[in-house]
Amino acid sequence: MNEESGTIDGPNGLIAYRRIAGDGPAIVWLGGFKSDMTGTKAGAIAAWAASAGRAYVRFDYSGHGASEGRFEDGTISAWLADALAAIEQLTKGQVLLVGSSMGGWIAALAAMRLEARLAGIVLIAPAADFTEELIWAQMTGPEREGVLRDGRLVEHSPYSEEPTIITRALIEDGRNHLILGGSIAIACPVRILQGMADPDVPWRHALRMAECLVTDDLEVTLIKSGDHRLSKPHQLAKLMEAIAAI
Repeated sequence: MNEESGTIDGPNGLIAYRRIAGDGPAIVWLGGFKSDMTGTKAGAIAAWAASAGRAYVRFDYSGHGASEGRFEDGTISAWLADALAAIEQLTKGQVLLVGSSMGGWIAALAAMRLEARLAGIVLIAPAADFTEELIWAQMTGPEREGVLRDGRLVEHSPYSEEPTIITRALIEDGRNHLILGGSIAIACPVRILQGMADPDVPWRHALRMAECLVTDDLEVTLIKSGDHRLSKPHQLAKLMEAIAAI
C-alpha cells in the first residue's frame, strides 16, 4: 500500500496525516474522542481504498496520536478547525466524510461548512452533542461541581490504560455546536451504522440524529450485537459497503 505520511500546519499546531492517492470523491476519516488514525477501522479503510483506487486521507486531531498539542486543551471548536484544515490542505474536489463516534459530530459540523464539496457522509455510532447528552447529562452532582470548580474531571477509560480527562472548556465549548435540537441542514447522502449493544452511544441517540437530518437519501443500519467499536470483520464489511455505495 503506497501511503504518504507527513504533517501540515494546522490551527492548533502540526497535524499528522497519512494519504493515499486515487480517484475521488476523496474519503476523509474523522476519528473519535481520544482515538487516532492507526485504529482498526481507519486502517481497514486504507487497505480498501488502496485496492479500490480511491483517494483517502486520515489524520490526528491536535492532542491526539502523532499530532501536536495536549489532549486536555482540546475542544470541539479546535478539533473541527483541525478537520477543516486537513480537508482544505490535503484534498481537492468532492469529499466523502467518514466519521466515527465523536468524528460523526465533527463530520456533521464540517459538512454544513463544505456544502458543494460534499459527496456524502458515512457515520459510525455518531456521538452528536456527546459533551452535553452523553457526558454532562450523565454526571452526578458532585462530578459537575468538580468540573466547574477544578476545570477538569479524571475518569477511567475502558479503551486505554490512560485516564480520560473531561474539561470544563470541552463541555462549555460543546454547547456552541449542539445540533440535535432541530433540523440538521445536510442534504447529501448519509449512511449510519450503529451497534445496538453500544454502551457509549445508545442506538436511540443515533436515531435522534437520523431524525434531525434533512436529507431524503438516508439509510440506517442497526447491528443488534454490535458494540461501540464495530470492528469485527463482518461489521467492517458493512462499513466498506456503505462507503462504496456513495
